[in-house]
Amino acid sequence: MLIIISMKSKLKLLDKCECMTLLCTRASTHWSFIKFCFNIPLVLTSSCMCIINSISDDANSVKVPNIVVNAVSVLLMSITNSVKPSEKFDVFKRLSQQFMELSQEIDSIEEDNITKEQYDMFVLKYENLLRDCAFEEIPQSYKTSIAQAYQNANRSIPIQLNGTIGNVVKKRESKTLSHIEMSSEIV
Repeated sequence: MLIIISMKSKLKLLDKCECMTLLCTRASTHWSFIKFCFNIPLVLTSSCMCIINSISDDANSVKVPNIVVNAVSVLLMSITNSVKPSEKFDVFKRLSQQFMELSQEIDSIEEDNITKEQYDMFVLKYENLLRDCAFEEIPQSYKTSIAQAYQNANRSIPIQLNGTIGNVVKKRESKTLSHIEMSSEIV
């Protein structure tokens, strides 16, 4: 038996994938800039050491400047290894590409021709990608602006972004139990 998923479900999933593509792209750009900011001082300290060592003939006169420049270089490398901007850049770039591919797969399905099996496969891929996304490593301003833009356009956003725009205060229309009488009687 072939079960067809509604167009609305497909579009909601597509919106969420596109939202995550944009969010991961911005996060990768952010971490690329951070990586760049850590690399520039390392290049400068290496250049300074080269200049200091080539200026003087007396090794004792450049001993203290060498120690200071080496200490600064080690400090910068330690901070870089602790923050790991290169790894974060790579992860968000990969996630951005994978969310984009998933968006394209979903979008390529004709209007109402998505089966339950296809939809379930897309949802599983989406959820696996979400598990790999470290939302805490994405700047709050990016999460807020993207979530707000999607909400303003009446597009679906991932559940992880709902709280970033105060969407948690809206009450859902849940099924009411007013027509059911509660009884403490044991049957």
